Amino acid sequence: MNDTLPITLQVNGHAHAIRVEPRKTLSDALRIDCGLTGTNVGCEHGVCGACTVLLDGAPVRSCLMFAVQAQGRALRTVEGLAQGGNLAPLQQAFIDHHALQCGFCTSGFLMLATGMLERNPTIDDASLREVLASNLCRCTGYQNILRAVAHTRDALRAGTVKNVDGAQATATSQVSR
Repeated sequence: MNDTLPITLQVNGHAHAIRVEPRKTLSDALRIDCGLTGTNVGCEHGVCGACTVLLDGAPVRSCLMFAVQAQGRALRTVEGLAQGGNLAPLQQAFIDHHALQCGFCTSGFLMLATGMLERNPTIDDASLREVLASNLCRCTGYQNILRAVAHTRDALRAGTVKNVDGAQATATSQVSR
């Protein structure tokens, strides 16, 4: 008996036709079946936020969702932020403000902040701190992450960048391979 189901995940604008057990988490499907390893799995309980992805534009913990729940919905992972070899403005801000440290939590913070800034590009500092506090970082103490996200928010307000994602990134933000 075959206990897997055929599903198609729409990830970063690309269809991934995969077969999964009904109990497979979205994080495992992204990493194992789609080969997108930027989404990290830390606690497997939805506490740390390292597995955060965007589902229909909203940040979700992919370790708490079954892959079958994402069928027919738009998913974005950290791999979808850079466009055409250019880093997204938020990714560049993380580099410029030294918000990376070990990097394990970075993809979750990038996706959380992307979803937040796309929904509320004028978020105030107190609300920004509150949202970012929902993800865990054991290295940075959050200050550099906060500075990077606030910098991107301020650039959105000033109109120096038009989008949080990489569609508006400049040639000076080339992705290094």
